[in-house]
Amino acid sequence: MTRTPRRARTTRALLAVAGVAALTAGLAACGGDSLEKSKEGGSSGSGKDSLVVGSASFTESKVLAEIYAGLLKDAGYSTSIQTVDARELYEPALEKGQIDVVPEYAATLTEFLNKKQNGKDAPQVASGDSEATVKALRKLAEPRGLKVLDAGSAVDQNAFAVTGEFAKKHQLKTLSDLGKSKEKVRIAAGDECSQRPFCRPGLEKTYGMDVAGIDPLEVGSTQAKQAVKDGKDQLLLTTTTDATLAQFGLVLLEDDKKLQNADNVLPVVNAKKAGSQKIADVLGKLNKVLTTADLTELNKKVDAERLKPADVAAQYLKEKKLLTK
Repeated sequence: MTRTPRRARTTRALLAVAGVAALTAGLAACGGDSLEKSKEGGSSGSGKDSLVVGSASFTESKVLAEIYAGLLKDAGYSTSIQTVDARELYEPALEKGQIDVVPEYAATLTEFLNKKQNGKDAPQVASGDSEATVKALRKLAEPRGLKVLDAGSAVDQNAFAVTGEFAKKHQLKTLSDLGKSKEKVRIAAGDECSQRPFCRPGLEKTYGMDVAGIDPLEVGSTQAKQAVKDGKDQLLLTTTTDATLAQFGLVLLEDDKKLQNADNVLPVVNAKKAGSQKIADVLGKLNKVLTTADLTELNKKVDAERLKPADVAAQYLKEKKLLTK
């Protein structure tokens, strides 16, 4: 299984030719060593101590990118943050050194690179074992000039939710219960859900689910949750750290057959530009404190309390005493 950038934990795959061309032109114009100040925060700079931190367009990735930037800035680097909607776009930029470091998810990136290298029908190499998954990821990433840093204990995996009313009516606690109910479901998810094994194919094969269609909404978005709340869709693709489900009367169904793999949070860097031990040590400090519960709370501060990702990240760094200055 792979995780879609939501959280998914994640972003929709924007594969239109015009979109790719526009992004490529924008990155090329910025150059490899400097980037204009982004809308999400960070400061621009140039030279070997200037690093571009990449972020996907969902809340958690934005906050993690701000935390990475804060740690690196504290260590003496000039940082900027570049938000890119889809892994299909930011991963090549990471390989080229247009982006230097990105917060990633072990299993999802493993399978993304596995399919990229070995074809869309390649056997899955990620698993529920985090150590084995990271080992497989490094084997795939290193030939591409990427360095995979150590993973922490914080995990953010794809999850599926229904309304509390729907769950009560059909006596649902698990995804197996939903499959056995034989209820037709329309899934509010990114349009890539129809191909990715953790989503529609996995739900149909592993749980025998009757999927009537995909509503191509941004994963875990307000619009997607509202569509499920209103009954337009019955199943929401979101993440285990989604902090706003209760606001929409939604509840998670247990992934009782372990469709999802180990999606531990970890930094991935361009080996040539950001592969130093110093950077590994700086970013590794986060692994000692960041938990899955922390991720949920950080998401809540942005999604429910409407705080800015940069402010939430700064507060977290201060509370956890991760800064030296």
